[in-house]
Amino acid sequence: MIPDTKKIVLLLLVLISTKLIAQNRHEDFRVVDEYVKSLGTLDTLNMGTISYIVTKKFPDNKDKARAIFDWIANNIAFDYKSAKKNDNEKNIAEDVLKFRKATSAGYAALFQDMCSVAKIRCLTVDGYLRNSVEQFTDKPETFNHTWNVVQLGTSPESWFYVDPTLGSGYTDDRLTTFTKEFNDAYFFADKTIFNYQHLPDNHAWLLGPGIKSKNDFFSMPLVKNAAYEFGVGSFSPNTGYIKTSTSKTVQFSCRLSGNTNIDIVALAIGDEKKKKIKTVDYTISDGVLRFGYKFAEEITYPVTVLINNKPVLGYFVEASE
Repeated sequence: MIPDTKKIVLLLLVLISTKLIAQNRHEDFRVVDEYVKSLGTLDTLNMGTISYIVTKKFPDNKDKARAIFDWIANNIAFDYKSAKKNDNEKNIAEDVLKFRKATSAGYAALFQDMCSVAKIRCLTVDGYLRNSVEQFTDKPETFNHTWNVVQLGTSPESWFYVDPTLGSGYTDDRLTTFTKEFNDAYFFADKTIFNYQHLPDNHAWLLGPGIKSKNDFFSMPLVKNAAYEFGVGSFSPNTGYIKTSTSKTVQFSCRLSGNTNIDIVALAIGDEKKKKIKTVDYTISDGVLRFGYKFAEEITYPVTVLINNKPVLGYFVEASE
């Protein structure tokens, strides 16, 4: 048997290592965030001056990149009307700053330009973003999104994802509205979850594990923003379009590694105007959330998995007798 003193030491080591892992996963950028917020909109200044002002207090390049991300995400609005037309033109920084709105390409170009002023290596990446369950059957013909990769060192692991567009807010599935809401999950984002949502046109910019086939990418469930909070690592069904019978129970599962303090699990069934929320009984074992649901109505509808009332995964269900 292990003596009590050794047991205590081992327990302390486990607790310390767990705390360190949590700190590494969720870094504290409060000093950077509060400073950038205090600067306001900086309306009359050009891109180079804004970049200098937001980064000058921070010697570390990661903090500088965070400051640039903060300022753009808080001060630029998404041009969802152009995005709906798949007009992803790369607005120049002056136009983005003048009109304070941009497509994703405009966001990424401004982030890259401001990083260049701060002497941070940053590139833009064109590719695909899944934002609607309709894309399971209606895939975009050309790339519809642009984001950034930032390099902080010499190893392959020193490249990181940044998506200032998604960091600034979110749209509805049909790209008819934009809600401004800062989301720092898209700064140095979790690479696994990011790759569930994004597919680069050039596979050289696929950081970490991810799907390379466009068909496979668009056939997956729609991974929502709250997936970052709960640390979604895998899920089932792993195809987004579900065909089932009204007498069969569909089994859902989702591996979680983030916030596992789960209070309620539910399904949002139907379009926005006719949506019904159905709570479900669930289990959590070894970090995997599991539940089943029988779609009793003979109909085709979008379905969203909600954890703590936050959308995590999107499906399209076709139920028949």
